[in-house]
Amino acid sequence: MSIKKVYLIRHGQTDFNLQGIVQGSGIDADLNAEGRRQAALFFEQYKDVPFDKVYTSSLKRSIQSVQGFIDLGIPHERHAELNEISWGTREGTRITPEEDAYYFDLLQRWRDGETGIPIEGGESPELVTARQQPFIDLMLRRTEETTILICMHGRAMRILLTQLLHYPLRCMDTFQHENLCLYQLDFTGSMFAVKKYCDVAHLQAAELKNVVN
Repeated sequence: MSIKKVYLIRHGQTDFNLQGIVQGSGIDADLNAEGRRQAALFFEQYKDVPFDKVYTSSLKRSIQSVQGFIDLGIPHERHAELNEISWGTREGTRITPEEDAYYFDLLQRWRDGETGIPIEGGESPELVTARQQPFIDLMLRRTEETTILICMHGRAMRILLTQLLHYPLRCMDTFQHENLCLYQLDFTGSMFAVKKYCDVAHLQAAELKNVVN
């Protein structure tokens, strides 16, 4: 049986991540030095995987995270359907429980199943689900692409995983994420199976090597 292998990663670190500032689809930040290091480490670990296509969002931080693969000549497509959720009025602000009870209350309401509620001025998880569906349909239709790399964003990635794995949308926080983490999925034609979950071994191996040396 033919298996489609999907390598799904979150982008590397930006200064907004480092400072705890909300980005969302309206913030087109570059990777910082640590993010570029993370991207280089991921590339070094997976550069020999025979990817048929690289898919990214339209935002710079996702493209920069996989630039090494693009430079190899692997075909690349940008899809705005993979952009991060719009965090509306919260984009560009530093969020802590003390400073923004509204934000944390909304996240809890989503976990309680109220996934149709948008953040003020932004999107709801259900709206993101709807905009991701055309990309999912395209990805599954392209059966000639047996191994693909997708780079996107934390909340949007959680939402995508609920769709691919048939989880209720309210369970999206089941899927942990870190900068430049990897989810590896195999699709058999009827279902996806998770082979790697929020894997960052490619980053930790380099840290261990530095300690040993």
